[in-house]
Amino acid sequence: MNKTNTVAKGKGVVMSTNTAEAFELLFDKDNKTAYKALQELQKESEETDHVYPYMERLSDMLESDNSYIRTRGLTLLAYNAKWDRANKIDEIIDGYLEHITDVKPITARQCIKLLPMIAKDKPELKEDILSALHRADVSFYEDSMRPLVYKDIQKALKEIQKL
Repeated sequence: MNKTNTVAKGKGVVMSTNTAEAFELLFDKDNKTAYKALQELQKESEETDHVYPYMERLSDMLESDNSYIRTRGLTLLAYNAKWDRANKIDEIIDGYLEHITDVKPITARQCIKLLPMIAKDKPELKEDILSALHRADVSFYEDSMRPLVYKDIQKALKEIQKL
């Protein structure tokens, strides 16, 4: 991403134009385009806080009817936990944790796999995360997915308990 091409975004926040454009592509009807934007924003989030100003919109994505959009929101929220000085994740953690048992098992699995990242970057949320994982009832998933979600939960619990 070209980090030198920036635009002012109210209240002195400066974001890369490419970040802004990539963010809008997260909602593209073409899932390949949206996935590429997600990958770019994940990479950007590993290196800078340029995506952090979008936290409110990322939180809104968790309410989408589209499971791909929910998953993208979950992913980028987790990747931006390390930049969360304003405790925005703390405010929405209950809604985030509901996706441990998302109606779509693929979305649930992604949520679960991201929880150790949040626990590492937001240690004050570790107990809430562990509690939600322990309480998760995966019995409603089809037989083919239930053991996979269960194993993901067990793996996340082990990783988080080591922190």
